[in-house]
Formats: sequence, C-alpha cells, structure tokens
Amino acid sequence: MDDILAKLQEYGALYGLQVVGAIAVFVVGRIVAGLVRRIVRGAMERRNAAPILVSFVSQMTYVLLMVFVILAALSQLGVRMTSAIAMVGAAGLAVGLALQGSLANFAAGILLVIFRPFKAGHFIEAAGVSGTVEDLGLFTTQVVTPDNRTVIIPNGQVTGGNIVNYSAKGTRRVDLVVGISYEADIARAKAAILDVLSKDERVLQEPATFIGVLELADSSVNLAVRPWTTAENYWGVYFDTLEAVKNRLDAEGIGIPFPQRDVHLFREASGD
Repeated sequence: MDDILAKLQEYGALYGLQVVGAIAVFVVGRIVAGLVRRIVRGAMERRNAAPILVSFVSQMTYVLLMVFVILAALSQLGVRMTSAIAMVGAAGLAVGLALQGSLANFAAGILLVIFRPFKAGHFIEAAGVSGTVEDLGLFTTQVVTPDNRTVIIPNGQVTGGNIVNYSAKGTRRVDLVVGISYEADIARAKAAILDVLSKDERVLQEPATFIGVLELADSSVNLAVRPWTTAENYWGVYFDTLEAVKNRLDAEGIGIPFPQRDVHLFREASGD
C-alpha cells in the first residue's frame, strides 16, 4: 500500500503541474475563443453581412481557435505536436474524401452567400428549376415553384450552370406576339393595342412600349408587343393584356387569323 501511495505521489509530482497547466490553457483558451467569436460576429453585423455568412464565419473562427487551444493543451501534457497535427490532418483527409460531394455544395453555398446572385424572395431559374427563392443555406437552395411545389437544389448544381434572376432589376419586359390578318390595317391595329396598354396602370411609361411587325407569317402578320412592368406584375400584365387585346381587336373588326389550308380537288379524266 505504501508503494502505491509513493507511486501516486511521484506521478502527481511529475504530471500534476502539467495537468493543471493543460486545464488552465483549455479554460482560458475557450474564453478567448468565445470572445473572438463575438467580436467577429459584431464586426460583420455592423457591415450588414448576410446572416448565414455571419453565423458561418463566426462559428468557423471559434472552431479553428478551439482546435489550436486543444493542441496547446495537449502540448502541456507532453504530447508531441507533430503527432497530433498528423492525426488531425489524417482525420481531415478522411472526412474530406467521405464528404467530397457535400463539401462541394458547401463551397458553392459560400460563393452564393458572398457574391449574392440572388436572395430570398427573388424569382430565379437555376438547375432547370424556376421559382421563388425561399431559403439559401450553406448546402442547398430551397425554391418554391409557381404551382407551389418546394424544390431543394444542391448548391453545387446552382453554381454549376447559368442563374437567371428575374427579380434583380425590378422591372421586366413582357414579350407578346399578336397576329392580325393580311387584310387588316397595321397602323390601326397598333394604335388599338397601344390604347389598351395605355389604360393599364401596371404598364410603365418608361421604358416606352414598343409595337412593330415581327414576322410575315403564313397566315398572319405577327406584331411584336413589348410593354414594360414591375417584376411582381409580370404575369398579371401578360395574361390580362392578351385578353384585352383580343377583345379590342374584335371590337375594331380586326381579324386574328388562324392557320388555314386551301385544298384543291382535281377530277382526272376517265380512261374509258
């Protein structure tokens, strides 16, 4: 029993101060890491950085500082730093290989947060999906389609192709094609369509509406009708204008033709 107590006293004398030093380094380091995290968060919030970026950067700062604190605490216990760093590197490599797809989406999410090609509430087209952005995360982007379906797109696919943001500029041009008959007066048809658009308060005065001959088609003269409106009124102007123009042209007696074919029948002479 005396031998055991002697050994414990010997080990206590040898390693007690190291353990106390390691605990002190860990406690103080954790306090400092938390303080630095709050400072980083406050600085980014004052610069009006995106909330998701603020959360990510502050949390990563804390994690990196804690890794350094743990390594420093281990060094107080006599652990060789080269071995510890090699173990951390090997673990990081293994995790990276196992999660390389997720890490690619994560990196893409960071790019989306930094460069902000769109934000929540914007109507976009990306990865073959069109809809309103509901949430932008570090790994995925959540989009709600016009028919109220929720689509979750990996960020790697979002950044891997073209991103069309229909809400970024605030205004949009409505591209319509209206066909009139070849017998119709083009100037009169244009005036009627322009009058319809001028009575719609959603149609902007600037940029001015453009109406011109787009194509001399097989059965009709196609007019390009290009009014401008705000992004949120786009579809309302689109559908309402088509209906109003149809009714106005009918009232003006201007025909809107449909494809037709003339069939000629020939009777062959009998051989008898």
